[in-house]
Amino acid sequence: MHKAGFVNIVGNPNVGKSTLMNLLVGERLSIATFKAQTTRHRIMGIVNTEDSQIVFSDTPGVLKPNYKLQESMLAFSESALVDADVLLYMTDVVEKTDKNADFLAKVSKLDVPVLVLINKIDLSDQESMEKMIESWHEVLPQAEIIPICAKTGFGVDYVRKRIDELLPPSPPYFDKDQLTDRPARFFVSEIIREKILLNYEKEIPYSVEVAVEQFKENRSRILINAVIYVERESQKAILIGHEGAALKRVATAARKDLEKFFDKKVFLEVFIKVDKDWRSSDMELSNFGYNPQ
Repeated sequence: MHKAGFVNIVGNPNVGKSTLMNLLVGERLSIATFKAQTTRHRIMGIVNTEDSQIVFSDTPGVLKPNYKLQESMLAFSESALVDADVLLYMTDVVEKTDKNADFLAKVSKLDVPVLVLINKIDLSDQESMEKMIESWHEVLPQAEIIPICAKTGFGVDYVRKRIDELLPPSPPYFDKDQLTDRPARFFVSEIIREKILLNYEKEIPYSVEVAVEQFKENRSRILINAVIYVERESQKAILIGHEGAALKRVATAARKDLEKFFDKKVFLEVFIKVDKDWRSSDMELSNFGYNPQ
């Protein structure tokens, strides 16, 4: 009997969803940094065995939206409640159970298996952990509570085992050799955006979007032209840095990661354009792929 299903990871920003996703898929599909709101899209990673197919889904952190981009991010998270066969609600040892109560109320009404994963247990002790598990049982009585540490992998094998047991009988949803639903260009823009998140402070990473204008691949190399969009000229100047040093650092780090990702020589050219208020424009957001199905 073949089993298949959608296993969707949801939760608040910065609890470790992308780190867990990459562990479960065994590939680095989601960018993971120490900054909140790193994930902006819903990203699928597909794990195939002979008799099963698990379609994992990483989602943006749940937040109350302040502008249209964040509205779109919340829509991606809420869409993950609709088609889940198994839901992984991720929290951590610092977070209170009443954070984003509206979203949790929707989770409590689901009639699919819910696993509450309490991440970062290396930062807690036994007594605090037991109290936390009790609190989560009160909020989501139907859920199974599992303490984990995504950074070290503690508890993740047990999560995999439970997913395998809970997966419904079904034929595969995707081709068996498919790893993700996203095209190569998407991962190029995400890897460049990750380097921006790691190299710049304050509002810069949140005002940036990356579009791949050219992606030409042959047997031995890939030629990529990418545009980094910002909202203001002052942000453009900060991104470029003194004599272009900051942008060169980002481009070099991105190129090295892209070569690992594609296992090929990569030639990367990066440009910067100002697009005022792109985060609040329906048309621009749609062009950048922020249109949940």
